[in-house]
Parts: sequence; C-alpha cells; structure tokens
Amino acid sequence: METTHKAMIAMSGGVDSSVAALLTLRAGYQTIGGTMRLFDRAAVSAEGKICGSHDDVLDAKSVCERLGMEHRVFDMKEDFEAAVIRRFADIYRQGETPNPCILCNRFVKFGGLLRRALDLGCEYIVTGHYTSVTFDAGSGRYLLQKAADAAKDQTYFLYGLNQFQLAHTLLPLGKLTKPEVRALAEANGFINSRKHDSQDICFIPDGDYVGFLERYCGEVCPEGDFLDKEGHVIGRHKGTIRYTIGQRKGLGMGFNKPMYVCAKDVAARTVTLGDNADLFTREVNARDINMIAVERLTAPMRVTAKVRYSQREEWATLEQTGEDTLHLTFDNPQRAVAPGQAVVCYDGNTVICGGTIET
Repeated sequence: METTHKAMIAMSGGVDSSVAALLTLRAGYQTIGGTMRLFDRAAVSAEGKICGSHDDVLDAKSVCERLGMEHRVFDMKEDFEAAVIRRFADIYRQGETPNPCILCNRFVKFGGLLRRALDLGCEYIVTGHYTSVTFDAGSGRYLLQKAADAAKDQTYFLYGLNQFQLAHTLLPLGKLTKPEVRALAEANGFINSRKHDSQDICFIPDGDYVGFLERYCGEVCPEGDFLDKEGHVIGRHKGTIRYTIGQRKGLGMGFNKPMYVCAKDVAARTVTLGDNADLFTREVNARDINMIAVERLTAPMRVTAKVRYSQREEWATLEQTGEDTLHLTFDNPQRAVAPGQAVVCYDGNTVICGGTIET
C-alpha cells in the first residue's frame, strides 16, 4: 500500500538505480526520478560512455516512463565542476591521488541532489549503491552497513556521508547480488538491463589523466629529478603528475633493477624511487575524517581497514588523534599507501569511520 513518504530516485541511467526505483515503488513510496546532467553534450567526445551523459538521461527517462514515474533532469554541471573536477585537479597538483567518486557522492549526489529532493518535499534520496543504512536505537546514530554481495560492496565510496545525509537515504540494493538486480531489470523490461557498469572516471573516459589535467589547468607539469632513497639524483622525470605511488612501469628510463615510485614532492619537483620493500608501512595518518558509528573515539579500537577500494580489509588499531585526524597501526605492513586516497575502518559489517590519507 502506498505511504505518504516521498522519495527521489537518483536515476543515473544504469541498471542499479533503475532496480532501486522499482523496489522503492514496490515498498509503497511516492517516487519521482531525478537525473543529474553533469556535462554539456559537446563537452566530452565519448559522451555515451560517461556518467551523466545525454544517453544516460534518455535511459533514465525510459525506465521512469515504464514505471509510470515522474522524471526530472537537474542541471548540476556547475556543482560537479566545483565539487569534483576542480577538487580532483587541485589535489592531483598537490601531489596526492584523489578519489573523485567519493567527492561526487559526498558533495553532489548526497549534497546538491539531496537538497533538491528535500526542496520538492521528498523525505529521502534513493540510490543504486550496494550497501545499507540502518538506525541503531542504542547510540541514536545511523549506520552504514556492508552489502550482502561482498564483491559489489560500495561502503568505501560512501564513508563520507554524515548523519543528516544517512537519515535521508534509502539503499534498496544492500541485500541483493548483481545477478539478482539484472534479473529484476530484465523481468521488468528495462532498456538498460544489460548495460555495462561504468569503470573509468566519468570525466576522463579515455583514462588520460595527464592530458586532462594539462588541458584543464592550462599548464604543462614541469620536469624534475628522480631521486634515490638517499636523495641522490638518478635521472629526470617528465612531471610529478605522471607518477603514482607504487608505480614501476612507464618511468621513462631504465635502471639496473626494478624501481618503484615511493614518494613525490611537487614543490621540489622530485620523484623518489626505491625498492618494492620501501613501499610498505604499518602506520597511516588520515585527515578530513567522518565518524559514522560513533561521534568520537575515546580509546584505541581494534578494526579492520582498507586503504583502497580493491583491497581486502586488514586488522589495525585505530586511534582518533584530533577533531579531524586519525592514526592507524596495521598488524601487517600495507603496500603503496597513497596520500589523497581514503582509508575506511570497519567493525564487522559496520563502517566506523574514514578519512583522507595524509601520510
């Protein structure tokens, strides 16, 4: 039976958000579809392959029509450029490695789009992320929980959501697997039931980060020195933005043994190379933290944590060292920990907190 609760479905044009819309309707919510237009049609040459493209808008509209649901398109190009693209470029130029999907979720989808939903009288925003939100009456806090499909779990990308955002979020796919989602889409005749998941950064569909950054910033990253661990110059590099922590191939010159990028100093224009063993560390500091399961840690806590999305969780001791900082000591050394990426901490299936890796 239909309820008086109203929800906006964040319709990306993909199969996941389409099935999320179907399940929300079945749960009795009054729903409207909301699609973010993130790019001008001529802005990206491969627009059919990017999130927020014209083709995605058409796919979202088709599913909404099939479900008998109102569909609205929101021009959010300025929001996206300011909160994601500009931040991405600034962070890269500072020598760190940003995660634009985390930025988009925090500031655009669960920021700008949620505000538009609330302005239209909706109580919730609904997305096709594979994770769940629950409310813990004991602590009075909303919790972010792992998905049933471990291979698709997306809590890593949503760790930055605050309590207000979580309170106004519904995530219907948390208990489903991807094959189950595609089966529901096919059974309901959705045009995108076999649509491929997006893999690349949406505003860099060709994967050429350096080319994009140089065009966007209007400058070429200057060359500089390769250094060894002792600080000796051992060669010349083609610009710090061309290298990532842990990189071995594509250094542009040969050495008498495998060499890996261990550190970058943008101000000094240096890239430090070392052995694979030099990439491992047990200590990780994070800033710009978001506490979900607790308001603040008052004592060290045993958690599992990961420093990149594709990594398995590893045991660590977590401490909150300031209002906006965390320190983790991993039981086992972690390889190629990259400043700018996120570290996310768990207690079982529950996200405790996360932050941006600093050192």
